[in-house]
Formats: sequence, C-alpha cells, structure tokens
Amino acid sequence: MAIETDAPNTGEALGNGADTLPQIGLISQYVKDLSFENPNAPAVYQWQSQPQIDIQFNIASNKVADDVYEVTLKVEVRAQGDDQVAFQVELAYAGLFGARNIPDEQLQPFLLAQAPALIFPFARRIVADAVRDGGFPPLLLDPIDFGALYMQQAQAQAAQIDAGVAGQA
Repeated sequence: MAIETDAPNTGEALGNGADTLPQIGLISQYVKDLSFENPNAPAVYQWQSQPQIDIQFNIASNKVADDVYEVTLKVEVRAQGDDQVAFQVELAYAGLFGARNIPDEQLQPFLLAQAPALIFPFARRIVADAVRDGGFPPLLLDPIDFGALYMQQAQAQAAQIDAGVAGQA
C-alpha cells in the first residue's frame, strides 16, 4: 500500500527533462601547457648548495558552453641556486566541469575552490614527474586548502570594496 502526501517529492528527478536538482560533474581533465627548463645542465648536477624553490599558483575559470566550465590551475616552480636557475616548471592543468541548476552564488566558490582541489592531485603528480624526468629529486607539492585561499581572496575583495565606498563618502 502506497502512502500519498501533498508534499512535493524532493530529491527525485522530474519527468520530461524537468530535472531541477543541482548537478556537477567532471567531464575531462588535461594538460593545456607544460614546460620544463634545465638551462644550466649538466653543470647544475655538480652544485653543492640546495636550491631555493619558489612556487606560484593561479586559478582561472571560464564558461566554454552552456553549463560547461573550464577551470585551469597554473603552477609555476622556479628552483634557484648559486644565483642561477637550477630548473623551472610551468604547468597549466585544466578540468572541464558540467554544472546544472547551480545558483550563481554557489557556482563561483565551486569553480575557484572545490574544482581546483579536485584536479590538484593530478597536477601535483605531473610536476613531480617532470622534475624527476629532468634529473632532479621529485618535487612533491604540499596539499593546498583552496577553500581557505578562496575565502581569503573574497574577504580581501570585500575590504577593497568597503574602502572604496568609504573613500567616496
């Protein structure tokens, strides 16, 4: 015996393509650009000092089709020792995400915080492999809290807006 109620049936897909549930899926991920430079080989392998390593990240997102977004994680690594470059790696790693029925206020945090967190482990492996294939010990990037970085950036932008409004008053 089925129980019928007047309450809407939440959590289930509606017939005739009227599905209104939020959905996000990773369609594909890929290397957009990869560069490894070892400008001082073979002399670099004789250096006695440990290189200083500088790591920079950048995240970009753009809409490529209806409900499809590309998120690109750019990683730049520069190892410098004895006032010379030991190696340099530049990677642009991207993920293609499908997103349906996501409110605008939730889409941006996903694209700039959660999506990079999903593709980061793969980018991390590519950087480690490129450095190792260049004749150096693999460089294992530390995990990154993309959510915390997104919140810091959002707070900084809000503070700039508040300062601009206060300056106009």
